[in-house]
Amino acid sequence: MKTTLADIEAARRTIAGHVLRTPLLPAPPLSGLTRAEVYVKYENLQVTNSFKERGACVKLTALSEAERRRGVIAMSAGNHAQAVAYHARRLGIRATIVMPVTTPFVKVKATEALSAHVVLDGETVMEAQARAKAIAEAENLVWVHPFDDPHIMAGQGTIAAEMLEDQPDLDVLIIPIGGGGLIAGNAIAARALKPKIEIVGVETTLYPSMWNALHNGTRPCGGATLAEGIAVSQAGALTLPVVRDLVSEIILVEEVLIERAVNAFLTLQKTMAEGAGAAGLAAMLAAPERFAGRKVGLILCGGNIDPRILASIVVRELERENRIVSFRMIIPDRPGVLGQIASRLGELGANILGVEHHRMFLDVPAKGTKLDVTVETRDSAHADEIFRALEQDGYRPVRVEGGAGLG
Repeated sequence: MKTTLADIEAARRTIAGHVLRTPLLPAPPLSGLTRAEVYVKYENLQVTNSFKERGACVKLTALSEAERRRGVIAMSAGNHAQAVAYHARRLGIRATIVMPVTTPFVKVKATEALSAHVVLDGETVMEAQARAKAIAEAENLVWVHPFDDPHIMAGQGTIAAEMLEDQPDLDVLIIPIGGGGLIAGNAIAARALKPKIEIVGVETTLYPSMWNALHNGTRPCGGATLAEGIAVSQAGALTLPVVRDLVSEIILVEEVLIERAVNAFLTLQKTMAEGAGAAGLAAMLAAPERFAGRKVGLILCGGNIDPRILASIVVRELERENRIVSFRMIIPDRPGVLGQIASRLGELGANILGVEHHRMFLDVPAKGTKLDVTVETRDSAHADEIFRALEQDGYRPVRVEGGAGLG
């Protein structure tokens, strides 16, 4: 069954009143960062904080009464799970969700809170899928695939239809790829409504499944990625031909760029993006010249990120920008020296975040101590100024990577 624009328009009627028509808004701070004219579609504002509600709503609404009585089962690393659980509860359908054991705790608890029965199994999405299929067969449950389903693809395609309705002159859409349901549905809609629009996909370098399928590649799929929502090791059978026909390029992004993109959404746009949700912006950071001067539509497809991981990303980015820096010094072990250094740092405008002493190491003189100090600075130039001042004071500081003194 081939998904068409007519199917996507029908899906829009199905989800009306049940799924939020999210805003598409200009993003001047991101435009300044990337030198493009950026517009963001805020799918993180959905009830379950991701675009997955669209496809789940369309699929579950299409079930017969007999299928609804049987109950449904889905496999997901989090967002599809919550979307199926939410709309299943709304429609009075029993839902079982299989999630990899590596799924962030926040997503597991959110799915359970929506009255779904959660089964944790497998290290990867594909291992979880095998368990889900076994349960579906044993209990005669209706399988709700996360991406390789015409109803799912049609539901996801409603995003591009809304984007082009709100901003018809977009030049390019950059869309994250896991199994391909999001990009396939939206490529169908966008290219039907505006044939000359360019569709660019983005995958993490750790899971280049669609890139491999298109290029007969053998890049390995696996590893711990911040973008677990698109950590899929095999492209969809239904989505692959759509991507091959309608998508001009797939950009592979490193983890550090996904971190930077998550941080940019938080600190510049003041909104929450999970790793997969920030992948489109990461692609722009990877190839800024590719999109400079163009009107770019980004889908912030999910905002379900573990708060602890988010906090770590923010600190790591501050370190990369030299706004948090650490120095190591060998100092005399006598009263008042630490106070002198603290006062000196205060004079230089540095905010002390952490201090560690190491007296027992053999590379430290018997009458000395190794001192690690972590400070907050204004920028790289300020950090260099502090370093030079400590050198001139005779402390012979050495820069330490990784925030020594933050514990």
